[in-house]
Amino acid sequence: MKRIFLPLLFIFFAAMRPVFAQDAAWVQIEAQPSLISAEDRARAYAAELPDVNGFSLGGGWYALALGPYSPEDAETVLRGYRNEGRIPRDSFIAYSAAFRQQFWPVGANLLDTAPLTPALPAETIAEAVPESAPAPEPALSDESPREARESENALSRDEKKDLQLKLQWAGFYNAAIDGSFGRGTRSSMSQWQEANGFEVTGILTTQQRAALLQQFNAVLEGLDLRLAQDAQAGIEIKMPLGAVKFDRYESPFAHFEASGFVPGAKIILISQAGDQNTLFGLYDILQTLETVPLDGARTRSSDEFTLIGESDTFISHTEASLAQGHVKGFMLIWPTGDEERRTRLLSEMQTSFARLDGVLDPTAGMDETQQIDLVSGLQIRTPKLSRSGFYVASNGTALTTLEAVQSCSRITIDGDYDARVTATDADNGLALLRPEETLAPAGFASFRDGAPRLKSDIAVAGYPFEGALNAPTLTFGTLADLRGLGGESTLNRLELSAMSGDVGGPVLDTAGAIIGMLAPKDMKGRTLPEGVGFSVTNDVIAAMLSGAGVTARKAGAGAALAAEDLVTVATDMTVLISCWE
Repeated sequence: MKRIFLPLLFIFFAAMRPVFAQDAAWVQIEAQPSLISAEDRARAYAAELPDVNGFSLGGGWYALALGPYSPEDAETVLRGYRNEGRIPRDSFIAYSAAFRQQFWPVGANLLDTAPLTPALPAETIAEAVPESAPAPEPALSDESPREARESENALSRDEKKDLQLKLQWAGFYNAAIDGSFGRGTRSSMSQWQEANGFEVTGILTTQQRAALLQQFNAVLEGLDLRLAQDAQAGIEIKMPLGAVKFDRYESPFAHFEASGFVPGAKIILISQAGDQNTLFGLYDILQTLETVPLDGARTRSSDEFTLIGESDTFISHTEASLAQGHVKGFMLIWPTGDEERRTRLLSEMQTSFARLDGVLDPTAGMDETQQIDLVSGLQIRTPKLSRSGFYVASNGTALTTLEAVQSCSRITIDGDYDARVTATDADNGLALLRPEETLAPAGFASFRDGAPRLKSDIAVAGYPFEGALNAPTLTFGTLADLRGLGGESTLNRLELSAMSGDVGGPVLDTAGAIIGMLAPKDMKGRTLPEGVGFSVTNDVIAAMLSGAGVTARKAGAGAALAAEDLVTVATDMTVLISCWE
């Protein structure tokens, strides 16, 4: 059963909805975090009680309420049903302004209707609660103020702090969490008692403290949170076994996948033998995974780290630490829009995490299908597009094809260095990038002055497989024409078999000087045949660089290089340009 007290939410919605001449009152008896569970509870209550209704509260919560009644009748119904034990003790009076769309009964809309007469006979209620007599003390008020103070004195300081935290969560306490029950704490206790229909004494009885705890834990109901031990991983931790179930081991991870109650939920236990290098390596690898989005805080010390990743659909929290030669930790992946439950669950997992003897077998899961884009069963984050480029200045400024940098939320050079577009030439498909941090490349372009020699040997440096290989490769060919197919003087035609990943890469002569940049094979809507390519000429490139304040370095006269030397020159300047969503 889940319940929630929402005084602040009521005030907010009261400001948003129109005020009616006679605002109906309701007896709110429960709140559920999902429509399915709310409908199930509505059916159960409707079998026992009249006037059962269900409304959306917003934020993913759904309320069950009896009514609509006049405020006086609502108070009578609340006292009568609560004393009979037919509704929860923490039920309370709510008003139409607190509710949104009605979902139960199906098709009903009672928010704007006049109050009804309670189905429970007024005289029956009057017998249970005489109108002239004060409301009886609820059954949960099991102790006198003196007895309540005695049971309170038996609490440890940490237990008192915990009680203050729960009052703070409920919205009644905003002072220091110090375990000292002064005026502020007593006032918050009185406010909580009044709001929940208890006698106001400023001292919570044992069962009132239990009721507050029940409210506090309501958000976790249905998760089946239990302390679990994974002997193979050597970890003990509280797990929401109502939301996830064990799926597989793939060292160094134990995977727990969503079981349906919370779509998208996932927990991964981390367990492997190692040292600080292992810990730091894991920290770096995890940041390449789809399960750790780029946005979010990252912290690392000598023996532990925390990674938080936030996307539009989920939030992941990963923490691991090194102790006694073992790296252990966990990752919690939870859908967005459920922040209160996520943070509460995370806190429970953090405080319960304990190391047991043993560590996950490093061969666990090795018989599973392995892929280059997976790390122990987790998808590696990949860019939506990668092309080639090359350094044109000693500070790391790079030139690439315009198609590599369009509609990107992030652009990287060689996967590690963030860069931004500083200039473009849309007519010729050029883009100039400047890294966010100053780089010192091993080499950068030297451009051949004048027209290259027709039918001479050339080479294109690039990443034909868009980064699947960790170094650029050279594709050799011939300079076929100093013009494009339509006679364009801005293009050179090439005879070579390049791939889409090579586009944007430098075209070099045999002496290692740049004679152009490889252009896309799709030229103005026409796809070129195999073995045909084009490069943007040096004149066009120089004009674009000059306009951006970059001086193109000219190559001196030089003899043809040996193949291995040409590879070195090309490798030093060629980079992988990636576009990320």
